[in-house]
Amino acid sequence: MDDRVREPAVPSADPPSATRDGLDSGAIYDVDSSDPRQTLVDRSGMADEDVRQITGIMKALGGLREAEQRLSEASRRFMQLNETDMRALHYLIVCTHQGIIATPGGIAQHLTISSASTTKLLDRLERGGHIVRSAHPTDRRALAITISPETHRAAMETVGRQQAKRFNAAARLTPAEREVVTRFLVDMTDEITLRDEPWAKEGTHSASTP
Repeated sequence: MDDRVREPAVPSADPPSATRDGLDSGAIYDVDSSDPRQTLVDRSGMADEDVRQITGIMKALGGLREAEQRLSEASRRFMQLNETDMRALHYLIVCTHQGIIATPGGIAQHLTISSASTTKLLDRLERGGHIVRSAHPTDRRALAITISPETHRAAMETVGRQQAKRFNAAARLTPAEREVVTRFLVDMTDEITLRDEPWAKEGTHSASTP
């Protein structure tokens, strides 16, 4: 097991309230600042208070994304791994807790990566002492992949413990409030989910491309 996994992460500084250019960081999430001509969002007929409240929600979501990004970056530094590696380890932890035998095929499906990429990922994690490959107990064509006890413990006691604090925020809500929040998050996810947008397809030129 690589002893570097136990090195403490360097804490990230809180983001400044304004950039060096004088832009209030909160303006990034202000619909009036991002879309003053209502090209993207038609706000005609909406009360100023409604727009203010919605802007507050956007700022709160932005703050959550930034906090999650800083936590993710600190997690990767601490574990000496990249984002895909961390997602693979999380998958293995959940499989372990549920008594499920993880396989390379299952990991590839979860991460939506190719078999070749999965093999490289597992080789990398095995070299670092993070996983163990063994024979599958019921399928001779497959391998069983388990997370090493040291990495399991390190991930649970550091990254996992910090991530789990989100449960506390949800626990402080009333049942009715949780229903509202869940409906809102599901609805927003549906709104921004990519479907057949031409600009998002692989190989599409960016706006700056001549």
